[in-house]
Amino acid sequence: MKTLTTTALALIAALGVAGPGLAEIRLGASLSATGPASFLGDPEAKTLEMMVEARNAAGGIDGEPVELVLYDDGGDPNKALTFATRLVEDDEVVAIIGGSTTGTTMSILSVAEDNEIPFVSLAGAVSIIDPVRPFVFKTPHTDRMACEKIFTDMAARGIEKIGMISGTDGFGASMQAQCKDVVGQFGIEIVADETYGPKDADMTPQLTKIRGTEGVQAVLNPGFGQGPAIVTRNYHQLGIDLPFYQSHGVASDAFIELAGADAAEGLRLPGTALLIAGQLAEDDPQRAVVQAYKAEFEAAYGMEVSTFGGYAHDAFALVIDAISRAGGTDPAAIRDALEATSGLVGTTGTYSFSADDHLGLDLSAFRLLEIRDGGWVPVD
Repeated sequence: MKTLTTTALALIAALGVAGPGLAEIRLGASLSATGPASFLGDPEAKTLEMMVEARNAAGGIDGEPVELVLYDDGGDPNKALTFATRLVEDDEVVAIIGGSTTGTTMSILSVAEDNEIPFVSLAGAVSIIDPVRPFVFKTPHTDRMACEKIFTDMAARGIEKIGMISGTDGFGASMQAQCKDVVGQFGIEIVADETYGPKDADMTPQLTKIRGTEGVQAVLNPGFGQGPAIVTRNYHQLGIDLPFYQSHGVASDAFIELAGADAAEGLRLPGTALLIAGQLAEDDPQRAVVQAYKAEFEAAYGMEVSTFGGYAHDAFALVIDAISRAGGTDPAAIRDALEATSGLVGTTGTYSFSADDHLGLDLSAFRLLEIRDGGWVPVD
C-alpha cells in the first residue's frame, strides 16, 4: 500500500486551498520499514519523512515543494519490484531512493535502468555499482571496502590466519565473496570458512569448528540482521579469546543491545562518523553535518540515530542537490547532475561521483570502531 508522508498530505491539502501555482517534485522510495530488515528500513523511512518536511518548510527546491511517495516492501524483492514499477509508471517520480537490502535493491535497479530513472541505493553490496550502471548510485560503503578496512587492521595487528563465519543472505554472501577475493593482498589466509542461514538460532557448532582449527588468530563475521548478534552471543558463551570482527551491516547501537554489551565488548567493525558524532574533532569535515542530523532525528523521534538512517540522509541530500543543479525535473538531467557531484559532505563520507565511480567514497570515509563499555570508540 502506498503511503504519503504527513508532510505530503498536508502539502496536498494546502495546495488545494491555495490553488494552482506550485508544481510538486515527486521522489519515490521503496524501503523495508517492516519485516526482518526493519532495523534498516524504519530509520531510513523516518529520515526521508523528516528531511522532506524540513525541505518544504525551507521553501522546497527553488520554491517547488517535494512530495515523497513511500512504499514499504518489507524486505521482499518481489514487492520491491512491484513498487518500483508503480513508482515509475503510476506515480511518475523523477528519482528513487531505497533498496534497504541488496535483494530489494537489485529488483529496483532493474526498473530504474530500464526506465532511465535515477536511483540511489541504500544497500551495501559492491555489485550494485560495479559494473557502473548509468542510472544507479549508492550511499553506503561497499562490502569490498569493509573487507579491505578490516584486513588492514588485522595485518597491522600481525594476524595472518583467520576463521570466517558468514550469513547466506544477499549481503553476507556478497561480503564473504569479496573478502575471499581481496584477503591475499594483505598476507592473510582464511583457514576456516563456515556459514549460517537467516533463520538459524544457534551458531555454536560452526564457531566450535572454527575454534578447533589450527592456527586461527581472529574471526570475521560478514552478515547483517539478527544473525551476527547470535554469533556474537555464541562467541562469548564459548569463551573464544580471539579478536572478533563484524561488518558495517550491523553498525548501530541496536546491534549492541541485541548482542549484549558484555558479549560485544572489544568487537571491531568499520562504521561511519555518525556512531562517534560526539567524539569527532572540531576540524573534522563531517562534524557539522553528522551532529546536525543526529540532533534533528533524535529530537523528532525520541530514538537513537543509526548508520542506516544516515544512508537515507545522504541519498536525499544527493538527489536534492542534483535536482537543484539540473535546473528541473528531467530524470536524465538529474542523472547527469548526480554523476557530476563533487565534495558533497554527508554522514557517511564526502561524495564525489564520476562516470567511472557511482559510490564516490574512498576507504578513508570508513572509521574503524571498537565496542567498549557498551559504546563506540574510534580505533584509528
